[in-house]
Amino acid sequence: MDHTKADMGAHRARTGVCVMRFNLIGSFEITTDGGETFAPKAPKLCQILAVLALQPSEAVGSDILIRELWGASSPSGAPRTLQTHIYHTRKMLREADITSPQRELLLTQAPGYRLLASEDEIDVCLFERLVRSAQSDLAQGAPERASADLKRAMALWRGPLLSNVPTGDVLAGRIAHVEELRIRALELHVQTENALGRYRELLPELRTLVNDYPLHEWFHEQLIRTLHLAGRRGEALKAYQHLYYLLAQELGLAPSEEIQRLQGEILAVNSVDVPQLRRPRESGPVGGPAPFWAANVAS
Repeated sequence: MDHTKADMGAHRARTGVCVMRFNLIGSFEITTDGGETFAPKAPKLCQILAVLALQPSEAVGSDILIRELWGASSPSGAPRTLQTHIYHTRKMLREADITSPQRELLLTQAPGYRLLASEDEIDVCLFERLVRSAQSDLAQGAPERASADLKRAMALWRGPLLSNVPTGDVLAGRIAHVEELRIRALELHVQTENALGRYRELLPELRTLVNDYPLHEWFHEQLIRTLHLAGRRGEALKAYQHLYYLLAQELGLAPSEEIQRLQGEILAVNSVDVPQLRRPRESGPVGGPAPFWAANVAS
């Protein structure tokens, strides 16, 4: 089942309100619970909606929107031009049947403007909530629930954030935040699969991760450890050697002490002693990035 549509359908059944989903992960688009998709074409209107969507149900200052659209050196007429863009944004939403007299989405509210949407209607907010839920589930010893949360979260990932929209200073910071959050989701996925004992099933994903994030030592450590737990000691040592030369060539560094100890443990044990290897450390970032809506958007 498409969990996105299921969630939206459940909301409509519960409230009687037709909802939409602002999709910022991948190309920017707006999807209704009826399955219709609207992809705005005007870049600046998309930027405005994206900034507002990343702070749902809270007013965003006009100065923040101006900084996103024109940078630090905005023209003298920027406030009036922003008002014109807001007018055209509202018109665009009405013509696409996304807003109605029963539900206005784009409100004027000091110190600027507000998008009247819930966190459930913003894919980035839902993604973050699912990742945090998975982290909590795993900490409480429920890896099966964590795995289900992560599958729902990663199903929302359609590609880089706002891939079809030009971005200014404000959105660039939000994009960096979401990319870090995705890495945290991948780390949690590895920890969850390890907790469920799915070592061999995890290996193809770990090889992809060390290729996609070559300087992320924790992913390399998990590949080395998982190869050994899967009974592939020689490949584990080869993976360590690859990391050693990679760090030396790129950064002039040696692997962390934790990974060096792991190599020593692999060298010291016999193949029949594989179960004695220490369990994978739960050392992906503990807290993860703070939510967008918990921080001052101007910072």
